Amino acid sequence: MHFSSCLCTLLVALVYQVSAMDTVIGLYGETVEVPCNNGAPKPKDLFITKWKYDNGDLLTQLKDQDASVIATDKYKDRVSMAENSSLLIAAASLKDEKTFTCMVVAGADISEYPVKLLIHKAPTGVEITALAAELEIGKPTQLGQCSAPDANPAANITWFKNKKHLVADGKGIIISSKVKVDEVTGLTTTSSTLQYTAEKGDTDALFTCGALNALSSPVSFTVTYPTERVSLHVISKGPLMEGDNVTLKCKADGNPLPTSFNFHIQKRVVKVENSDSYTVTDVTRDSTGEYKCSIIDNAKMEDSKNITINYLDMSLSPSGKVMKSTGESLALNLQTDASGELRVSWTKDNGKLDKIPKFDKLTYSDSGKYEVVVTMGALIKKASFELVVEGIPVIRRLAKQRGEDGQHKVLTCEAEGSPKPTVAWSVNGTSADESPYVNGKISHKLTIVPTVNLTVVCTVSNELGQDTRAINVSTCSSDDSDTTKLVVGVIVGLLLATVVVGLAYWLYLKKSKQGSWKTGEKEDGSTEESKKLEEKIEEKLEENSQKVEV
Repeated sequence: MHFSSCLCTLLVALVYQVSAMDTVIGLYGETVEVPCNNGAPKPKDLFITKWKYDNGDLLTQLKDQDASVIATDKYKDRVSMAENSSLLIAAASLKDEKTFTCMVVAGADISEYPVKLLIHKAPTGVEITALAAELEIGKPTQLGQCSAPDANPAANITWFKNKKHLVADGKGIIISSKVKVDEVTGLTTTSSTLQYTAEKGDTDALFTCGALNALSSPVSFTVTYPTERVSLHVISKGPLMEGDNVTLKCKADGNPLPTSFNFHIQKRVVKVENSDSYTVTDVTRDSTGEYKCSIIDNAKMEDSKNITINYLDMSLSPSGKVMKSTGESLALNLQTDASGELRVSWTKDNGKLDKIPKFDKLTYSDSGKYEVVVTMGALIKKASFELVVEGIPVIRRLAKQRGEDGQHKVLTCEAEGSPKPTVAWSVNGTSADESPYVNGKISHKLTIVPTVNLTVVCTVSNELGQDTRAINVSTCSSDDSDTTKLVVGVIVGLLLATVVVGLAYWLYLKKSKQGSWKTGEKEDGSTEESKKLEEKIEEKLEENSQKVEV
């Protein structure tokens, strides 16, 4: 009682000063700090500090003493004073939104600093509920309801599509909101409803809503719309060939996608359910034509494709192994039938030929394996035959020559024939050498050292027959005498030729004289001519006799 009387007497003698009101925002459920004099330092002549509000005093603090709580209401256990004279209120609620006054007595002055306390609370979460099952293009649909509960002040909700702010336009986008206050806590729940008219591009779009710094989880919707376009696709890795399986795939742009289709396969309709594909197996050239697909509930919604089945037929005559004799002819007959442009190439024994082979008169060199390759794009057809040209072996050349050392003779027997001829000699020799058998030709060489003059026979044979030819071979020492005999033979031949010419001319003159006698012509001119010719014959005979002497 004594303290109160003194305090009252003191306050009467002091000067009152009231400052402008400040505002402080505290968080709901937290300890709120309400500053005194906006947190200014304590005056040096401070005597007492007191906090109060409209309904009474809260606490006081004399200089250099601890603060004393004098509140008897709900603040009794919730208030305290900080070192800087700030008022601390624990477990703040909306009921704490009022004006608190800090009174400071210093020297001869009394100052009051009123502070308005506001309590804020963010919503406990933001979520979208009452989601639409689906969105239909062009039809206004309530997409969902966004709620922001337990907030103060009431939350302002914003809608987003793919992170872009949606603005109500009263047509395609209509947003309506309402706020509900909890009677116990005083907190508010804001609800916002979005009515949205979907477009085709909204498929897989993400919708969210947010309030303050809180954002809902994104949601998406199935956007339904009728089929506007159908397309037919032919599934193939390349040009279609006979024997391929052709898969037709019908695609539509409606949502949900059609699950059943009609496939028009060459004047027949195949209904396919729960699939958008149909496979035509083992196609042929007759499968070429127009193919269609359509949705079952709208036959006009269709698409078509022209499909071409490529084919290549080829036949070659002859085929297999063909046996022919030399000199015969062989006709080739290549027939093709294809759906496109062809390329034809020939090979013989794996070697490329520049042109189509022709066999008007077969020779041994024509033997071989012939193959024709016909291509059309990726299609390839091949055919072949093996030609064997046969013939009785024939010796084309039998020759001899002296060896390089002058002591032996080399005999050469060249022959043609098929099958490959076997070469045999009538004498034994050394260094027998046989050339490769190519194009029906073979050459065989035999080295001998003749000690006497002899006749050597070469025989070539195969299963069709044989041929034989002989050659005279002399010793190496008798080659000079053989040369002399050859020269004498030539001279004798010349003499005989001269005699025959002279005899023929003599008979001619004799016949001419008989004709002149019959006609009574004079013989003088003929006689002179005869003499001149006789003189020439005598000169010729004399010249030949000189050659013989030589």
